[in-house]
Amino acid sequence: MIDFISAPASIPAGQRVYAIGDVHGCLDRLASLHEQIAEDLATRPVDDAVLVHLGDYVDRGLDSAQVVEWLSNGAPVEARIVNLMGNHEDMMLAALPGTDKAANNAWLSNGGADSLMSWDISRVVPPEQWAGRIPAGHQAFLRELATSFEYGGYLFVHAGVRPGIPLDKQEKQDMLWIREPFLSWKKAHGMVVVHGHTPRHEPVIRSNRIGIDTGAVMGGVLTCVVLENDQLGFMRG
Repeated sequence: MIDFISAPASIPAGQRVYAIGDVHGCLDRLASLHEQIAEDLATRPVDDAVLVHLGDYVDRGLDSAQVVEWLSNGAPVEARIVNLMGNHEDMMLAALPGTDKAANNAWLSNGGADSLMSWDISRVVPPEQWAGRIPAGHQAFLRELATSFEYGGYLFVHAGVRPGIPLDKQEKQDMLWIREPFLSWKKAHGMVVVHGHTPRHEPVIRSNRIGIDTGAVMGGVLTCVVLENDQLGFMRG
């Protein structure tokens, strides 16, 4: 049973969005949420359902490769699926050629070593060989991730937006990486922004944004926000 409360924006009647925060290699938590979503759709059918993953599928957790495999095969949910890019996928793609030492070190120091291990790539493997040991299908999945998605009164991005800039003029760097001044901004952005990237113990609901990174890989939970009509509720994996 989902406990619904008033939401800061709305979804058209007969439609529903499920949005899942930062996974970070926690396949068991992701699979649990997908099962809950499937059960909810079976119990409460809807004309149009969309499942949005907000990025950061890799790094820090044990199962980055398995999460990418799971998502690249299509989540087992009867819904349209939108997979967004997070800053950790951005770092991984920058490092995969193996020729940029700064990019390699940035990824490794932010959980990339855990991701490599999930693909059975040890730290003694030269960076130039990383890409050759990761399935081409996994790399294609990561490269094809979207940066943003609009639905109803909501904009879905990984990190946030640059305040004061029209939504159609936002830069990829901000949508993947920004924290301030986005997090403390109190004015409207034109749409309510649903994002991850900045972990908190509980979801954050403001008039202009909803933050759902609840630190799944840091002892917290993986959160899914359910948006329908003018209400919202949460599932936890």
